[in-house]
Amino acid sequence: MATPTSPFSTAHLEAQEPVPTTVAGRSTVYAPRGMIATSQPLATSAGLRVLGDGGNAVDAAITAAAVLTVVEPHMTGIGGDMFALYWSAAEQRLVGLNGHGRAGSRMTRDALLEAGHESIPSRGALSVTVPGALRGWADLLEAHGTISLAEALTPAIRLAEEGFPVSPIIARDWGNQVNTLQNDEGARATYLIDGDRAPAAGEWFRNPDYAETLRQIATEGIETFYGGPLGARVIEGLDALGGFLTLEDLREHRSQWVEPISAPYRGYRLWEIPPPSQGIAALQMLRILEPFELEAMGHNSPEYLHHLVEAKKLAYADLAGHIADPGFMRVDSEQLLSDRWIDGRRSLIDPYRAMEAPEPGDALTNSETIYLTVADEEGNMISFINSVFNYFGSGVVIPGTGFDLQNRGSGFTMEVDHPNMVAPGKEPFHTIIPAFVTRLNDAGDEEAWMSFGVMGGAMQPQGHVQVLLNMILFGMDPQEAIDAPRFRHYSGLDLGLEAPILHAVREALGARGHEVRTIGPLAVGGAQAIVRLERGWAAGSDPRKDGQAAGH
Repeated sequence: MATPTSPFSTAHLEAQEPVPTTVAGRSTVYAPRGMIATSQPLATSAGLRVLGDGGNAVDAAITAAAVLTVVEPHMTGIGGDMFALYWSAAEQRLVGLNGHGRAGSRMTRDALLEAGHESIPSRGALSVTVPGALRGWADLLEAHGTISLAEALTPAIRLAEEGFPVSPIIARDWGNQVNTLQNDEGARATYLIDGDRAPAAGEWFRNPDYAETLRQIATEGIETFYGGPLGARVIEGLDALGGFLTLEDLREHRSQWVEPISAPYRGYRLWEIPPPSQGIAALQMLRILEPFELEAMGHNSPEYLHHLVEAKKLAYADLAGHIADPGFMRVDSEQLLSDRWIDGRRSLIDPYRAMEAPEPGDALTNSETIYLTVADEEGNMISFINSVFNYFGSGVVIPGTGFDLQNRGSGFTMEVDHPNMVAPGKEPFHTIIPAFVTRLNDAGDEEAWMSFGVMGGAMQPQGHVQVLLNMILFGMDPQEAIDAPRFRHYSGLDLGLEAPILHAVREALGARGHEVRTIGPLAVGGAQAIVRLERGWAAGSDPRKDGQAAGH
C-alpha cells in the first residue's frame, strides 16, 4: 500500500537553519466541506455558523465582515470601502467587485487650498469620500448569495447591542488611538470609555448606537444610507465640519463589477483587482522575478531578499507615477504588465547593490484593514477585504450613528497634472487588495487553488508575493507560509525585517547598501489563506493578529 503524501512539501524545513521566532506556530487547519479564515475569532465563528446552516461562501463572508465592523472598528466599517474576488464554482470563473466610493462633488484642489491645506488632510471631515462597503455587501449577496442582508447583519447587531470582551491585540491598537478619538465628539462618545480611554483587553464593550444603525439598514435597506434618512444624518454632520460630500453623492454611488487582472508564474496565476487599487504591483513583482533562480538562492537568504526588495521598489515606483482612477491614467494595466515594460524594469536590478527608486509618498502607504476568505461545500471561494484606511479612518463619527467614516480622500495627491490629483467624483488610489490564485490542471484549464490576502497598506503587494513564493517555491503549507518571517520595504534604502531573520542575512544585506532595521508584527500585516485540496480545504490564519481559521 502506497504511503499517503501531503500536498505540501516539507523539504524546506530540513534545509533551514533553526532560529528563535517571535511568530507563534500554528497548525494548518483542514476541513472536508467548508472553511473560513478571518482576523477575529468572533467573526470566524459567525461565518462558520452560516456555512453550517447551509449558506454559501458569500453569505458567510458578509456575515463575518459585518461582525468585524463591531469587534475591529479601528480597522473596518460601513463607513469604508471593500473589494472582493469571487470564484464561481458553477461557472468556473473569477469575478471582481470594486465596492469603493469617489471623492465628493465639492472636493477640489482649490477648495483644499482655500481651506489652508497644501496637502490633503489625513484626518477629519475633509478626508472623507463616499463609503462603498455597504452597497458592495448588498451587491455581492444579490448576485451570488442565498441570504438577505438583514440576515447577514443579525450577528453583528447582537454583538453591538449586547457587547463583547475586547481581545488583546485589538485593545492595544485601540489604545494607541485615544488622542485621535478625543478630537471628535462622536468618536469620543462612541469608542472611548467615559470619553477618556480605550477598552482594556478582556473588558466588555457595547456600541448600541451602531446596533440601531444596523437595525435601520436591515429594516429599510441600504437606501437609507445611500440617499435616505441615515445618509442625510451623515451629510448634515459632515456639513457642520466642512466636509465635501453631498446627499446626491451618496444617492448616485454604485459598485463596479470588474475583470480581474493577472500574471502567470511557474504554472500558477496570481489575480488582483485592477486600478485604482495597488494590486498590479504584486503582478509586476512576480513578472520581474520570474527568470531568477530564487529557489537556488534559498528562502530568506540575502540574495533572495535583495531581489524581492529590488523588484518591489520598481513596481511601487510605477504605482506612484501611474496608478489612479482608470479614467485618468496615461498608462494602462496591459502596458504595465507587458514584456517590454517588465524587461526594462528588470534590467535595472543590480544583484550586488541596492538602488534608491522613486517611492509613493505617505498618502499612498498607510491603511488599516480587515481581510477574510471563505470557501463552501460547492467549491465557491471569496477573497474579501474591507477598510476605513487609517486607524478609525478619518476619526469622524457622526454623533448617534456608531461608526467611523473613512479618510480615503487622503489617497489623492495635490500635485498638478498627476493622474491621481484630487478632483470631484474621482476614484482615489486604493491600497486594499484581495488576491486569488489559479493553477493549470492536467487538461490545461485554469482551476481555483488559493484565496488569500495580507493586510497593511503598502505591505499588501509585497506581502502577497512573499506568502505566495513561500508556497510555490519552497513547498510550505498555508500556515507555514503565513508564519514565515517577512520583510517590509519602506522607501529608499529603508528595509524592515522581522526578528527571526538571521543576523548574518542582515549584515549581507547591509553590505549591499540596504539600511536594515528590525520591525514588529504590526508592520508586516496579517494574512489569511484557504487552499483547495483534491478533496477538502486547508487554511491558515496569521498569529500576528487575533485571527482564526476554522472549517466544518
